Amino acid sequence: MTVSFSYDKPKVLQALRYHFLSRKEIRLMIILVNVFAIVSAALFYLKKILPFAFLVSSFLWFVLMITFWFILPGVIYRKAATFRDHFTMNFEDKGFTLGNERGSRSWEWKALSTYLETPHFFHLYFDSRSFFLVPKIAFSDEQRSEMRDLLRVKVPRS
Repeated sequence: MTVSFSYDKPKVLQALRYHFLSRKEIRLMIILVNVFAIVSAALFYLKKILPFAFLVSSFLWFVLMITFWFILPGVIYRKAATFRDHFTMNFEDKGFTLGNERGSRSWEWKALSTYLETPHFFHLYFDSRSFFLVPKIAFSDEQRSEMRDLLRVKVPRS
């Protein structure tokens, strides 16, 4: 199966958010900051702490959310020339090939450590930080189903 695609910036930014929020260490950090904010709000309400502690926890929460929702995806998008290219991918039983106007590269399925399916993309992970986004819009409905089956059989699920 062969697909061709380019990237749509708003969808890529959303996919990068999914990537960041799917990381265990980031989820743990968000949970801890939320628990800290809730505890400080309760203690502030019970007049056990000064308003400063509540303000600090609220500030941390806002900074964390703004960083993972806006800043990091924007920085990654601007730095990666990948998102401005046009690609062709060929998926076969042995592996897959990625190509653009400058060349192509092939991988066996075992090169992927895991995959993640989000509303607009298939995230193909080589390791915990290295991944490639394949837009679902590039596939017909039948191809999308075939791709899911291929990934399910060939690649471990995250």
